[in-house]
Amino acid sequence: MLVGLFLSVGAPVIRLNSTLTKLSTLVEGLRDRQAQQEQNNTEGHRRLWRHNDEQDATLNDHETRITILERKD
Repeated sequence: MLVGLFLSVGAPVIRLNSTLTKLSTLVEGLRDRQAQQEQNNTEGHRRLWRHNDEQDATLNDHETRITILERKD
């Protein structure tokens, strides 16, 4: 009788423990991938802002040159 009680309670507990272990592993993997994605996004944003700053400088240079040409006329 004691063995039957152990089997009826123990088996679901063992399956639950196994499932929790798998879920823990999956959550850790997701957390790692999210951290990596955030790092990639940060670097991508830095590149975009750097490119934007370069374009701003080029546009300002063109604006200055156009203004100088307009004043000569």
